[in-house]
Amino acid sequence: MDVEPQQGTDLRAAITEGRTALGIELGSTRIKACLVGPDGSVVATGSHDWENQFVDRTWTYSLGAVWTGLQECVASLLADTERQHGVRPTTFGALGVSAMMHGYLAFDVDGRLLVPFRTWRNTTTERASTELTELFRYNIPLRWSIAHLYQAVLDDEPHVAQVASLTTLAGYVHRRLTGRHVLGVGDASGMFPVDPATRDYDGGLLAQFDELVAERRPGGLALRALLPEVLVAGQEAGRLTEEGAALLDPTGTLLPGIPLCPPEGDAGTGMVATNAVAPRTGNVSVGTSIFAMVVLERPLERVHHELDVVTTPAGDLVAMVHCNNGASELGAWAEVFGRFAAALGQPAEPDAVFGALLREALNGDADGGGLLAYNYLSGEPITGLAEGRPLVVRTPGSRLTLANFARTQVYSAFATLSLGMRVLEAEGVELDTLFAHGGMFRTAAVAQRLLAAAVRAPVAVARTASEGGPWGMAVLAAYLTADEQDLGTYLRTRVFADAAVDVVEPDAADLEGFEAFLERYVAGLAIERAAVEATAQQGQTQGGRS
Repeated sequence: MDVEPQQGTDLRAAITEGRTALGIELGSTRIKACLVGPDGSVVATGSHDWENQFVDRTWTYSLGAVWTGLQECVASLLADTERQHGVRPTTFGALGVSAMMHGYLAFDVDGRLLVPFRTWRNTTTERASTELTELFRYNIPLRWSIAHLYQAVLDDEPHVAQVASLTTLAGYVHRRLTGRHVLGVGDASGMFPVDPATRDYDGGLLAQFDELVAERRPGGLALRALLPEVLVAGQEAGRLTEEGAALLDPTGTLLPGIPLCPPEGDAGTGMVATNAVAPRTGNVSVGTSIFAMVVLERPLERVHHELDVVTTPAGDLVAMVHCNNGASELGAWAEVFGRFAAALGQPAEPDAVFGALLREALNGDADGGGLLAYNYLSGEPITGLAEGRPLVVRTPGSRLTLANFARTQVYSAFATLSLGMRVLEAEGVELDTLFAHGGMFRTAAVAQRLLAAAVRAPVAVARTASEGGPWGMAVLAAYLTADEQDLGTYLRTRVFADAAVDVVEPDAADLEGFEAFLERYVAGLAIERAAVEATAQQGQTQGGRS
């Protein structure tokens, strides 16, 4: 959309003078960048597609792919800025990096990666997760960094003796850009439990871990020394070095010296992007994985394997329902139907195919016509699956139509999330509205309506929802220079003051239909387990759509 001449002149001046903020997020399938102006509005965007790989039974990305992807993403953002506004930025007021949370990146004293990056999708840490959860009386999910480290200790992996530092993907990129080994508190809370009183790692649990490891390894590990320093939103986390600027932009357009905010995980940027950082608010992020974040009024009474306890970027407690599998399988089917349309001589853009499939879902039977689907490309801890096999199952009496197929695929994406949210309900956690974001919500009122049935709560979608995490990261970067002390106040009064939000209440027929589907879904998990067992030796090394 063209801007008015004066508005265009002011915006060009803001770009040239560096009164903008850049957010970059390394998601599972795309690396995306979002540049925002002084008012938080989107100035330009950039992206790069990438995929994880399943190598030697490990989900991973190479560090070379990280930097190739970042450079192409930043290049596309700079080009988009110049195309839209006639100027090419050389600096920004602030910059921030976010990425997929959790996982395992271990480095030696010289900064060399000791083993391939083990992403959040890996579910090989069951023994470590179980032992640490029992010891800490605090749920330690399979994908958390501490579970990966302790599993490596249990397995006597040779590299453990050389570990000098641990971090997440966002923390790794940030350290290369600034030289500082730090993390935002939200991302840090997915490495090791955080004490909300100190907004730092729980000192008592650190001591317990060191004692536990010392029993197996003389001298232990001194875990605190390995972990990144914890910072909260609004604190400066270093400045872009000459080396960092060259890593982002080998052409030399970007200048060093840009201040960076604390690196965060994609869960934290999702909370910011939906203005869900205050108690009784929550958000759902739908992508390769799907997770709900609910800000707590008080600590949970019991430990639940379905619920992580993490924090907002400001350090407040959050219950997280994390599902390894989200919209990837639905996206794969959209590709199949898109290719079918092209084969008929009617090619369509991928977004158009995806949107048509979603809209057709509303024409299906409320329960999906008796069909059953599992979107498990990888394992799913909430339902006890160490590996996954995407499946579609029907009985002779079910109704196979395109509408029922599409509805069942959407239900499948939300089913595991629904199971986790019911655990929160049983804890007495109350929620006023759940905000949703992600590309699935670009198609108006479809995924939103079916999600409301799955979580049994109103679902709100802001008009900016499709911008998602990179925009949330840009807002966190902009918060560095804000005068408000409280992140929630900043979001409410400065960023979302005039935001347009669409709210959908659960529909009675959808509620009943989803309940019937979920009953079949839980009963049919035995089919999914059998499929994993029957094909366990297949696909040892493969490219994975993430």
